[in-house]
Amino acid sequence: MAVPKKKTSKSKKNMRKATWKRKAAVAAQKALSLGKSVLTGRSNSFVYPGNEEEEEE
Repeated sequence: MAVPKKKTSKSKKNMRKATWKRKAAVAAQKALSLGKSVLTGRSNSFVYPGNEEEEEE
């Protein structure tokens, strides 16, 4: 027979949610930074394929 689990406290729930949101904010900031560096052409750590037609000419 199923037994109900103990209730999670508000502080534990809020800590878990805050950690999750912090991770999302950091990931968004990194993505924005990478996008800016790719657009300005100063990116050293990110390699992406360009148009092959332009390279041949």
